[in-house]
Amino acid sequence: MARKNTGSPHEAEKQKAKKVVIVDDHPVFREGLAAIVRQVNGLQVCGTANDAVSGFDAISRLAPDLVLMDLNLPGKSGLELLQDIHAMQPELPVLVISMHDEHLYAERVLRAGGRGYIMKQEGPEKMRDAILRVLSGHVYTSERIAAAILDSLSRPRSAASSSVLSKLTDRELEILRMIGHGKESRIISDELHISIKTVDTHRSHLREKLGLKNGTELIHYAVRWVGEQV
Repeated sequence: MARKNTGSPHEAEKQKAKKVVIVDDHPVFREGLAAIVRQVNGLQVCGTANDAVSGFDAISRLAPDLVLMDLNLPGKSGLELLQDIHAMQPELPVLVISMHDEHLYAERVLRAGGRGYIMKQEGPEKMRDAILRVLSGHVYTSERIAAAILDSLSRPRSAASSSVLSKLTDRELEILRMIGHGKESRIISDELHISIKTVDTHRSHLREKLGLKNGTELIHYAVRWVGEQV
């Protein structure tokens, strides 16, 4: 005798729902993003985290179908978390939702294994579009970033790699941005949870790679560079 399905239609729908983990250190934005996810039929938020360590733990335990994450996380950076996720589950789609200029970070996110990049300033409708596109197996970026990436790929390798900033590691770029916002080594050390000695080592590498003579030139360069991104 065939066993009857005693589960309610609501329970069956919930079982089919795709699971989403959100990693962001701002509670208000995290809740707002969760609300957007819940408005999409067939999606449910199965977990949230406010830093890279707890985010990686949540992803390992909950086995989500999609990860939504920021880049600016306390401790380990979002790019490092993205690389860890990609190493653990290379097929898991990750959409980065960040306040950082997409011209600086979108291509780095895609190289690290992310499937999309969208700015936090975008509205709920574009957020939903990006989420659904990445979840369906496609890559999401703005039209201008997609065009810029295609343009860079069409250039000779020597030209594409000539940008000074392309020489910087993800951490160095992050520290350059923080210097440009007027943050001293002690503040950078506290926010990134690394030693002041490590920050100073990164500063030294930045001066060397950017061809700058001293710390004052580095600060001026960083401030000017950050100003150009506004």
